[in-house]
Amino acid sequence: MVRSGVAGRNRARRASRVAVALLGTTGLTALPGVAFAQAAPAASPSASATAPTRAPAKTPARTPAARTPAAAAAPAPEAQGPTIQTIRVTGAERLEPQTVLSYVKLRAGQTYTSAAADQALKDLYETELFSDVQVTQDAGIVTIQVKENPVVNRIILEGNKRIKDEKILPEIKVAARQIFTRSKVRADVARIIELYKRQGRYAATVEPKMVMLDQNRVDIVFEITEGDKSKVRQINIIGNDKFSDGELRGEMVTKTTGLTKIFSSTTSYDPDRMAFDQQKLRQFYLTQGYADFRVVSAVAELTPDKKDFIITYVVEEGQRYKFGEVKVDSQLRDFDSEKLAARLPMKQGDWYNAKLVEDTIEQLNDTAGAFGYAFADVRPNYDRNKEDLTMGLTFVIAEAPRVYVERIDVNGNTLTQDKVVRREFRLAEGDAFNSLQVKRSTNRIKSLGYFQEKFEVEQKPGASEDRIILEANVEEKPTGELQLSAGFSSLESFIFQASIRQRNFRGRGQTVGLSGSYSRFSKSVEASFTEPYVFDKNVSLGVNVYRRDLNSFNYNNNDRDTTYKQTTTGFQVRAGVPLTEYLTAVASYTLNYDDVSLDEGTFYSDRLNPPNRTCDPLLAGRYLCDAIGKRLSSIVGLSLIYDTLDNRVRPTRGITAAINGDVAGLGGDVKYARLRANASKFTNLGKGFIFSLSAEGGAIKSLNGDDIRINDRFYLGEPQIGGFDIRGVGPRVLRKPYVDADGNVLSRAAIVAPAIDPATGQPGTDVLSTRRRDWTDDALGGRYYYLAKAELEIPLGSGARELGLRPSLFVNAGSVFGTRNPLRNQAQTDFRDTQTIPQLDSSGNRQFIQTCGTTQTVVSGNGTAAPAPSAGCTIGADAIGQTIFPFQESYVGDTWKPRVSVGIGVNWNSPFGPFRINFSKVLVKQDGDDTKPFNFNVGTQF
Repeated sequence: MVRSGVAGRNRARRASRVAVALLGTTGLTALPGVAFAQAAPAASPSASATAPTRAPAKTPARTPAARTPAAAAAPAPEAQGPTIQTIRVTGAERLEPQTVLSYVKLRAGQTYTSAAADQALKDLYETELFSDVQVTQDAGIVTIQVKENPVVNRIILEGNKRIKDEKILPEIKVAARQIFTRSKVRADVARIIELYKRQGRYAATVEPKMVMLDQNRVDIVFEITEGDKSKVRQINIIGNDKFSDGELRGEMVTKTTGLTKIFSSTTSYDPDRMAFDQQKLRQFYLTQGYADFRVVSAVAELTPDKKDFIITYVVEEGQRYKFGEVKVDSQLRDFDSEKLAARLPMKQGDWYNAKLVEDTIEQLNDTAGAFGYAFADVRPNYDRNKEDLTMGLTFVIAEAPRVYVERIDVNGNTLTQDKVVRREFRLAEGDAFNSLQVKRSTNRIKSLGYFQEKFEVEQKPGASEDRIILEANVEEKPTGELQLSAGFSSLESFIFQASIRQRNFRGRGQTVGLSGSYSRFSKSVEASFTEPYVFDKNVSLGVNVYRRDLNSFNYNNNDRDTTYKQTTTGFQVRAGVPLTEYLTAVASYTLNYDDVSLDEGTFYSDRLNPPNRTCDPLLAGRYLCDAIGKRLSSIVGLSLIYDTLDNRVRPTRGITAAINGDVAGLGGDVKYARLRANASKFTNLGKGFIFSLSAEGGAIKSLNGDDIRINDRFYLGEPQIGGFDIRGVGPRVLRKPYVDADGNVLSRAAIVAPAIDPATGQPGTDVLSTRRRDWTDDALGGRYYYLAKAELEIPLGSGARELGLRPSLFVNAGSVFGTRNPLRNQAQTDFRDTQTIPQLDSSGNRQFIQTCGTTQTVVSGNGTAAPAPSAGCTIGADAIGQTIFPFQESYVGDTWKPRVSVGIGVNWNSPFGPFRINFSKVLVKQDGDDTKPFNFNVGTQF
């Protein structure tokens, strides 16, 4: 029997079998960095051998260096083996023998040689279907013995927390029910590590392991060690002389790690962000006149512990240029080049600014578009003079035809009707093209809130050069809203709200809503409907029907006591007509039925005598007694609204202003005229700073000579003006009790034995309490008010922005005033004696307590005298009634002088819902104002 190979092939075969056995029992522990065992090179074919031909997937190539010089000069001819009569395949389980033979070049009738056997080994291993292959021949019979690679049973990921399975598995090539191959596993390891590098985790490692199962199956386990994010420890800049390192780092998106960047995601290393930073550096230098600036090199070095990166930029600043002669060369007949040049923002001698050039190009394109030149092309021609360091500039406006709108297409809307989108276009088919109107149309469609936020009206060439097609390719989003919310407010304790609204009802742009709320001091339910285009005309119509219950309150020893209850049931109808693109007039009619009441058990005298039951001013105050009753209010209103805001939810630029006039008296029981106005301006200061300035004010006047009711007046306090409590600003009545030397409220016994005045040490002088918690504080509101606010929103890092944190600094100034003094004379303000308001029966007799053993009953006397007690009973000496201890009332706070406060506030879109917290400091206040330095409001949606 003749066998190919040499003695060295025996050693290779044994080594290969040992390696396979180890892999089967211990897995792929060192798979990424360890090559597979390879057989030794075959010896001279003339040598005899006892081992079969067996080699790995890739047999090392023989090199001339492995031969003797003589052999290299005259290689010995290879001995010819026997002729192949039959080729057999053994060991195949899943593959057919013919399939195995199709991978090799050995065929019956050929002469068997060791080279042909080696090539067969290479071809079979390159298929990656086999873990072991042997080729032997005996008397012309060639046997190919194979061991198939196992089938992957499942893929298991262990240790991955930052990247979930559903993110990793689609990136892996090895999959269940596929043939296991080591090359795929190596590629998958590299792919997983790349996924972690994209998250800035350069210390991540992946160790693959193989668990052998029966039926030649295998589980592949990827053990992942994620490691920490690789942060940017340091940013070095070399070559900068004109600007400091700190200034340049401030222009970059990437930031170095530190305590102030705990929530920032920009401290992790990102190659794409690093490339963007190079562009930011170039943009900064170009805006400062350094037209030759370039980044020579940018290198990121990973520290040995793989935890941090050190980034080094080498820059070349170059010389600083000024603008030379700036001209405009317009080839459009409607444009005068000299007039356009005179209006350019840059002038000869100004420092060169590339950003200003880009903005000017955009403005010139917009100007051309406003005149109907949709395809106008504005190009800057530079004339750089390196001798005097000037940059001449000519804006060339190429000739273009005037363009008209051929047609307007609306695509992508499945629910929303075409007309809802088309009526927002400021251009019609056949109109001359106007780029400003196209932008306005885009903004109006965005403001509908029915489509994706990144919507733009696309412009495409029409059938001829002077025609253009406008396409609104919309992508609808859900417009139905079901909201349930619960929260806690420093004003009203627990708050519960529920609402359902459809902002695009039936796809016609109509809004239908139903809402309700409940808190400790207020309850409401409201239904609404709005049609923005009545009968497809540019007229809006809305109807609201509501019921609102409000409990007003005051403070008594830090507790809120309900003072009066107001129930309002009514409806409002309004219609709006746009007067211009940004100015809208809204007319409204409101009909309210108000019921204001007081707790009879607290504020009424003669409570058991319905015919004589009345509100007692001594208990409630004249200002509340006057408000009691049921009234019908018929109110006609007119509003003018001006709005150029870029975003009504969170504006960054624009102006909004409104003036509202209401007249009550078209029927009903209430007659007054009320005027209110407000205006706000938002300015984007750049780099995330948003400054806003707002002012508002109002006045109300009675039309029948009666005083304005307390519930129709203006109020000011939290949350309108920081630093003050709810209704904490403006006219109010303070009721201060008399106290003794120990601060205890004077009782009947204290009147008999007068208190000691702590100032004089003499008895007989009553002292008013100076503790506000002892006072009764009733806010009365005013007939006039004004309020001004200035606020600066401060940007934070991207991490804080992702959390929804938006801090701001604010200053407020305002006042409410103009109420009639309800305390008419001193006799009505100072009560030195304890008084009792008696409880009377239906006949006007006083009530007494009769005690019979352990039973007490209420009995009526004869007028003011007590009745005779029943047998075995006793009658109390005092009549039943409400005791009022000594007090003094004062009317304060009615002044136009401003109250001023400053503070810092933080808005946070927390996981629990929107959260607002304010810390305020009152700088200016008036007598009686109720301050509050801290307040918050939080809610949640689910």
